[in-house]
Amino acid sequence: MTDRPRIRSVGLSGLLVTFAEKMSEPANRAALAFRAAVEEQGWPEVRETSTSLVSTFVQFEVSQAAITTMTDRLQGLLETRDWFAEALPAGRSLWHVPTVYGTDLAPQLEEAAEAAGLDPDAAIAELSQARVRVLTIGFAPGQPYMGELAPHWDIPRQQGLTKSVPPGALVVAIRQLIIFTNASPTGWRHIGQTAFRTFRPGSDMSFPLSPGDELIFPSITRQEFDRIADDPTGGAEREALT
Repeated sequence: MTDRPRIRSVGLSGLLVTFAEKMSEPANRAALAFRAAVEEQGWPEVRETSTSLVSTFVQFEVSQAAITTMTDRLQGLLETRDWFAEALPAGRSLWHVPTVYGTDLAPQLEEAAEAAGLDPDAAIAELSQARVRVLTIGFAPGQPYMGELAPHWDIPRQQGLTKSVPPGALVVAIRQLIIFTNASPTGWRHIGQTAFRTFRPGSDMSFPLSPGDELIFPSITRQEFDRIADDPTGGAEREALT
């Protein structure tokens, strides 16, 4: 990697460690691994950590440490290893999320497949076997941005907005997938429909997905979908990754 990590202040009590200027698998890996390493330090001044696509955010208590002190600590940790080649954090999960592709439930599959240079059947075969990582969580509670897909899925967002896609909608653009938490307008193309709920208030696992988790979206029929439509897990199966 030619990118060098940069540390920038965010307000009075935050620091942002950025590993690249644009999304890449190594930069996302670095952000996830670095966050885990910060957590492992057990620094009492740290109040919160999180990640975006290519950055790690660290919030700290300014009454306990000056920003220069925390910057030096983070810089020292950065210099301990090549974060772009670091292993992903432990404790991740692999999810198999049953998905209906196309039909009236996901009407933009053919359009997205054409943009990717595939016929619909080939697109379904490829998407249902792709294994993608939760790159980050954002926009709505628990909502995952996942990737990266093969380069031919680097299709642009729509010029206009789809008025609304339902919860559980699987949408695609720029080599990434999203499962929508809530009904929402979007410029991404609606290619599949799941019954998986990414935000489950009141349950033991309110946020089932975490950055670094991986997902596969096996294809199911409309009839199979109807049988799991009211299950908040959406028929998903989970296994631990070592």
